Amino acid sequence: MAGNTFGTYFKITTWGESHGKALGVVIDGCPAGLSLSEADIQTFLDRRKPGGSRYSTPRKEGDEVTILSGVFEGRTTGTAICLMVPNTSQRSGDYSEIASYYRPGHADYTFDAKYGFRDYRGGGRSSGRETVGRVAAGAVASLILKELGITLCAYTKSIGPVSVNTENFRREAILTTPTCMPDEESSAKAEAYLEECMAAHDSAGGVVECRVDGMPAGVGEPVFDKLDASLAKALMSIGAVKAVEIGDGCAVSSSTGTQNNDPFLSEDGRITKKSNHAGGILGGISDGSPIIVRAHIKPTPSVFSPQETVNKNGENILVRIKGRHDPVIVPRAVVVVEAMTALTLVDLLFAGMPSRMEGLRRFYGCPSEQD
Repeated sequence: MAGNTFGTYFKITTWGESHGKALGVVIDGCPAGLSLSEADIQTFLDRRKPGGSRYSTPRKEGDEVTILSGVFEGRTTGTAICLMVPNTSQRSGDYSEIASYYRPGHADYTFDAKYGFRDYRGGGRSSGRETVGRVAAGAVASLILKELGITLCAYTKSIGPVSVNTENFRREAILTTPTCMPDEESSAKAEAYLEECMAAHDSAGGVVECRVDGMPAGVGEPVFDKLDASLAKALMSIGAVKAVEIGDGCAVSSSTGTQNNDPFLSEDGRITKKSNHAGGILGGISDGSPIIVRAHIKPTPSVFSPQETVNKNGENILVRIKGRHDPVIVPRAVVVVEAMTALTLVDLLFAGMPSRMEGLRRFYGCPSEQD
């Protein structure tokens, strides 16, 4: 299977299956000297792990990370970092029935079409549990960004028909509400909506928004590796994400040029913008204003309502999917969106280091042309 590696300069390779012995990630390209401990990574994994609320799968996993290599005396060595998270609560028998048919909304059929074989225990590599490695690596990337004064804030923007009220935004609420909404009142409405979905044996989708502050202007490659294109690829690689928006996103198609353009101005010798319809990116390159990116996430495909499908013999059947499933994926996807955003930013920051000769001379301590 190809496609398990992400990044060019800050490169990660995730490994493991939903019901295998463990999952993890290998990080290559992390600079030496970064302060890193298992506790730093665990903070991120705790935000992703199952069983955290009534609205996530009841599967109980500690998701305790172990650093196997690349760290010595609390600092990165510059060599490959290997992180491992054991699986401790597999119930593969819950999935034995689906070996004979294709679940609607899942990758069962497409895996069979491609490989002629699939790991049906929870979806194998196509399971949402694969994101454990992404989140662990994203924790490392976030530490690098923090050292550079760049911060990320991801949260649930909407679930079903319920959207957050930006006037009630409280960053602390992201970690305390079961929906990961930064607004307790909107969270309560979303929870009521989820109760209706659960009572109807159904599920819900929603939107995760991530804001990046402190990003300098000039990051991103202007053709195929545009910052916005790279973010879109990173977020679309998350299994449940079906659309990505930057800045005003889809609303630009019904806007006018005068409405959509962000006027520039100079304040104390610094170039800024009056508005941020572009979401912090122009021509595929960061413009120094906050980066705003949103991921639209589909409803959980595993629902208890009867669904039409076919078995491996091509016969039409009716199924009720069993097992332990989230009625909504969105809250647990918040940290995954944040992690993939962080990984993308670090990779492009590293890619941009040799953009100017003056930067190379400064990095290697060489004299400038004027010396």
